[in-house]
Amino acid sequence: MVVKKVHERSPLRVFERSIHGGLGAGNLGVILSRPGMGKTAFMVGIALDSLMRGNKVFHVALEQSVDHVREHYDEIFTDLARTTHLDDAASVRVSVERGRMVHTYLGHSFSMIKFKNALNQLREHLHFEPAAVMIDGFDFADDHYDEISEMREVARRASCELWMSARTFKAAPAQSPGHLPWPLNRYEDLLSVVVGLEPEGDRVRLRLLKDHENKDLSALYLDLDPQTMLLIER
Repeated sequence: MVVKKVHERSPLRVFERSIHGGLGAGNLGVILSRPGMGKTAFMVGIALDSLMRGNKVFHVALEQSVDHVREHYDEIFTDLARTTHLDDAASVRVSVERGRMVHTYLGHSFSMIKFKNALNQLREHLHFEPAAVMIDGFDFADDHYDEISEMREVARRASCELWMSARTFKAAPAQSPGHLPWPLNRYEDLLSVVVGLEPEGDRVRLRLLKDHENKDLSALYLDLDPQTMLLIER
């Protein structure tokens, strides 16, 4: 199968239709789940979809090494190429790797100054203009309202989508009716799209928790396959 058909038939098209066309440049989307549910895999899937359309992606990992992040991409791309019978997978893999830039900030070394400097250096010195920025491992539990607001503004000025992952826990505070669950409740006005990953049987179900300003949330008939970590339709 050629890349165009892989893109057209991807379950992410279902996801995009469910959120009225996608996240959109300058907007912030968050993937929320308890640890080990597949947040990174879902984020990598979104990134690979963009990369295979010829876009560039800047992936920022706060808890994993560069090698570990690259392994995630390699494993998920390999499964995607196998399950879709992708033509010329080796050539596509090279193109994907050229379009992806990975930075890591281990040991709580991440800061807005470093983040903005990295983006500026990519644009000014490498002419690398990402269509999507992925920030994996950010701690939403503490009050980072101003920092996240600034990240969204950076994405708006750069005309790119910003996806982040957020961790919740089984013993998290109870969710207030009409509001996002902890720890995202304090950031509701900054977030455009929120997707929750929830275990159900041998699958991980996707649930739409926020869809821009739409109050009627569509059901997402999508799961993450725990074997391949690929998005699949029910």
